[in-house]
Amino acid sequence: MSRLTRDLGGPRAPHTPHAAGREVTAVSADGARVHVEVSGPQGAPAVVLAHGWTCSTLFWDAQIRELAADHRVIVYDQRGHGRSAAPLDPDGYSTRALADDLEAVLAATLAPGEQAVLVGHSMGGMTIMAAGDRPRFREHAAAVLLCSTGSSSLVDESRVVPLRAGRLRTRITRSVLGSRAPLGPVTPLAKRVLRYGTMGPGAAPDRVEACARIVHACPRAVRHGWSHVLATLQLDVEVSALRVPTAVVAGLADRLTPVVHARRLAEALPECVGLTELAGVGHMTPVEAPEAVNGRIRDLVTAYVTAQSVQKGPVRQQSAQQKPVQQESVQMKEGA
Repeated sequence: MSRLTRDLGGPRAPHTPHAAGREVTAVSADGARVHVEVSGPQGAPAVVLAHGWTCSTLFWDAQIRELAADHRVIVYDQRGHGRSAAPLDPDGYSTRALADDLEAVLAATLAPGEQAVLVGHSMGGMTIMAAGDRPRFREHAAAVLLCSTGSSSLVDESRVVPLRAGRLRTRITRSVLGSRAPLGPVTPLAKRVLRYGTMGPGAAPDRVEACARIVHACPRAVRHGWSHVLATLQLDVEVSALRVPTAVVAGLADRLTPVVHARRLAEALPECVGLTELAGVGHMTPVEAPEAVNGRIRDLVTAYVTAQSVQKGPVRQQSAQQKPVQQESVQMKEGA
C-alpha cells in the first residue's frame, strides 16, 4: 500500500472554471486526496469523466461546457495530475491505485445505488477496466465509454516512433515515453511535436494549443512514474470482467494507442454496444472530436441512465453475444 501523497510542485495548468463546478475532495483507500469537480444541475443524469496520462480536469472542457446544461458532470484529477497530489512511493503508481481512486470519487459524488455513465480516455479508460469487478463500480456504473485506450501491449503497438514494428521500435518507444526530460515551455516546436505524437493532422490550432498546455503542466516525475505502469499494462483479464454496456471510440490517426486496441476491446468486451472509428482524428478524441464523443455519451445516458428513472433497476440492451458490435466510421472535417 502506498503512503500518503504530496504535491510535487513545478508548473501546473491554470485552473479555469469551465462551468463554475463545485469542488469535492475524495479520499482514496491509501489516504490519497483526489480533487473532484461537479458541474450541472442536482438530480440530472450523472456522467463521470476520467482523464488520461499527463492530463487533468481541464482536458474535459468541451464535455463540461456542453453536457453540464442537462447532466451532472463529475470530473477528477488522477493522482499526481492537476490538483491531486502525487504518490510518495512507487506503490502509488499502479492500476490498483487508479481503481481505488475511481471508487473513492464514486462514493464521494453519487448517492447509494445511483448509477452513471463512466467515460475514460486513455489511462482513464484503463482506470475503468481495472475497477470493472469492484463492488462500488458495479453499484454505480450504468454504462461505459472507452476513448482512445487499450488493455495491453501499448508500447509494442505504438506508432509514435516512425519505424517498422519490432524490437528496435519497441525499445526506442519505451525510452521516449518513459523519458525524465522536462517538456519545457509551450513553443511552436513543442506544439508540432505534440500534434505529431497525439493528435490528428487536421486538429485545429487552438485545440493543439490547449492540449499542449495541459500536457506540459504535468510534473515530469509524475509523467515518468505513470509511464512504467503503461509500459507494463496487462488488463486483458479485467476487460472480460467489465460486464456493463460499453461503447468504444477511437481515432484512425491515433499513433499512441492505434485503432487495433479499440477493435480488440470491442471483440473482448462482454457487452460492447458499438465501436466508433473517427477518420483523421488522433489520440485526443474528446478534444479533437467533442461533438462525436459528447453524442456518444448522450446516447449512453439516454439508453442506460434516463430510462432507469422510469423503471426499477438497470436497463440493459442486448449483450454483444446476442447482438453484433455496431461499427461506425465517421469522417471528421479538417479543423472540426
